[in-house]
Amino acid sequence: MKTERLEFLGHDGSILSARLDLPAGKPAAYALFAHCFTCSKDIPAARRIAQRLASLGIAVLRFDFTGLGHSEGEFANTSFSSNIEDLLLAVKYLRENYQAPQLLIGHSLGGAAILAAAGQISEAKAVISIGAPADPQHVAHNFSSELTTIESQGQAEVTLGGRSFTIKQQFLDDISKVSLNDKVGSLKKALLVLHAPLDETVGIENAASIFQMAKHPKSFITLDDADHLLTNVKDAEYASDLIAAWVQRYIKVDLLPKLMNAPEGVVRVSEADANSFLQDISAAGHHIVADEPVSYGGDFLGPTPYQLVSAGLGACTSMTIRMYARRKGIPLEHVQVDVTHNKIHAQECDSCEQANGKLDQFERQITFAGDISEEERGRLLAIADKCPVHRSLEGEVNIVTALT
Repeated sequence: MKTERLEFLGHDGSILSARLDLPAGKPAAYALFAHCFTCSKDIPAARRIAQRLASLGIAVLRFDFTGLGHSEGEFANTSFSSNIEDLLLAVKYLRENYQAPQLLIGHSLGGAAILAAAGQISEAKAVISIGAPADPQHVAHNFSSELTTIESQGQAEVTLGGRSFTIKQQFLDDISKVSLNDKVGSLKKALLVLHAPLDETVGIENAASIFQMAKHPKSFITLDDADHLLTNVKDAEYASDLIAAWVQRYIKVDLLPKLMNAPEGVVRVSEADANSFLQDISAAGHHIVADEPVSYGGDFLGPTPYQLVSAGLGACTSMTIRMYARRKGIPLEHVQVDVTHNKIHAQECDSCEQANGKLDQFERQITFAGDISEEERGRLLAIADKCPVHRSLEGEVNIVTALT
């Protein structure tokens, strides 16, 4: 996954920090992720969800709201309404520079903001809330002990997640005016509600309320014993997999290999799209893709043809070494083979018969792990040249082509 650092202007002119997580090739769609109250775009759950969607072909923009994370501005002067403005400006940035988001994802209060803003984003087809409150006023319970101070003095310092924040009366006034009922009820987009029954920050009854507000198509999936921030890696990965599976029902993601069976003993390569270089490859029930880099006019959704040849050489080398180590009782714990392919001038190769022009050169860097002697390392290195693919590449190759 590639990540680009981006910036755009927030509701008050502050520079907001963002990351755009990109798939290996051309994105099939774009998504927008809104983080939780006083969190940032870089919390582990947000990163994992973005990575999973990128692996599916969906680019994800996640950004820090005004005054949080790496974004400029004063958090104390923000409100739920200003968060919605920031969200809509993020959509505007995507729309003008890439493509408007078809998927909207929000975590906790970010989920409430996404639900409130979704109706204004016509291009969005699907919305996902994670641990979101059904009423934005719910966040006030995080600093309930300071409510009297805020009302009497206009503001108070509160501690949230081990950090100090200033909450002003304007924030409380703003969330008291917001109702999600009409907005969720008129969403007209597919909705997925993810919530953990044991969430101690935002109770599960909030998920029930959101689900009841919404009209179909809507789905609810429990996150079992996860906490509010999905701090456990397995919980974050589980949520990511659920999102990846659900979203394909509503957003066209056609970048995965198509199921295609070839006869036994045949490797079948078929164009995936006549307008690109993407190729579907089927071999004994296994499916992969091949493509060319963007610089060559491809979308780089899979290895290039020469990378696949390099992979064959590397895999054969590793297997041959492992087979020899087992047979000879050599305590080889792990083998790694790095292969690079280049075109070189024939004059640069002292052992090659070709005298002129260019030829192909594969370079192997082999790494051994284990308590093995220098003599054993030498034997393992020598056996690498006995790899069948190595012999094929160095020997005479005959290719027969027929039209069917």
